[in-house]
Amino acid sequence: METDVVVVGAGLQGCGVALRLAQAGRRVLVLERSIPGAEASSAAGGILSPGVEAEPGPFHDLCMASLDRWTAFAAEVERLSGAWVGYRGGGTMEISVDDRFTPVLAGRAAALARAGLSVEVLDGDAARRLEPGLSGETRGALWFPGEGSVDPRLLGRALHVAASRAGASFLRGQVRGVAVEGGRVAGVDHETGRIPAEAVVLAAGAWSLQVAGNDLPAGAVRPVRGQIAVLDTRPPLLSRVIFTDKGYLVPRPDGRILCGSTMEEAGFEKAVTAGGLLRLLELAVEAAPALAGAPVVETWSNFRPATPDGLPILGPGRVPGLFYATGHYRNGVLLAPVTADLVSAAVLGRPERIDLSPFGPARLTPRGAAR
Repeated sequence: METDVVVVGAGLQGCGVALRLAQAGRRVLVLERSIPGAEASSAAGGILSPGVEAEPGPFHDLCMASLDRWTAFAAEVERLSGAWVGYRGGGTMEISVDDRFTPVLAGRAAALARAGLSVEVLDGDAARRLEPGLSGETRGALWFPGEGSVDPRLLGRALHVAASRAGASFLRGQVRGVAVEGGRVAGVDHETGRIPAEAVVLAAGAWSLQVAGNDLPAGAVRPVRGQIAVLDTRPPLLSRVIFTDKGYLVPRPDGRILCGSTMEEAGFEKAVTAGGLLRLLELAVEAAPALAGAPVVETWSNFRPATPDGLPILGPGRVPGLFYATGHYRNGVLLAPVTADLVSAAVLGRPERIDLSPFGPARLTPRGAAR
């Protein structure tokens, strides 16, 4: 088939960008070595929380812009795919069960309020009225009423279907590298041969540097392992995402609660460890003691695509025709809608109101340094 744009990676970012490009009439081919959405995208907690994840500034603005798009994005993907994505509102809470952490919450609340962000400060009683399953030791909480969560496994499947129905094609197999001729992108070298294209979008997550011709500096994206344990509660013990200073709990409507997540520099060693599970279960029981009796029904690990400054890599790079949608670290699910919109707009040459320069790959190379 004739291809205008090749997208390398069929996670949430790759499928989202492919959806938007296909809707714009471009002939899009998405390359994936395994099953679309089967890696980090499906392993995430699915938290939609700019308030907890980002401090005021350009990154927080990007996160808020994406959160503002989530209701419409979820509805669109569900309409196109015919499948539920597990999108839930109801807010998120960041709680303190330790007097040493309570002043930290108060300081964060003041900084967020000064920046004009929506956050409510709750005492322990008010927090437990919203979430009766919380520990009696809860000292206080920040409540972010506009936030929520989504089920990444459901979302990944639905977004794959939506992109396909919009006209994007998918091909499994190993990508050899980005092909460059005459100083600009010529396509992708794949195990099936050269695939010519005018533009390539690198959306390979933690594996982005393994794609030859990526034109990123060493260390631009690295894997950070995260482990998750899933507990089963019936009836559901919690109704909204709970953060502590040790991790988070993400409830699903059927009573499952995801306990996450470790932050480990373990390379590409995919494993669930005794120490990782111990930390996850300790934070869960500390936040909601009734979870001590809940069975552990599933565990997994996967790799966040981390960058040196914790910010995503978005938009065009130095090589004409090469674009990036990678390095989302802890916020890949949250940033999926805005990434789809902004990166597809960059490929199409359409102006966007959000400045991508703070997230461009040029920031990762010191001025004057050779690559």
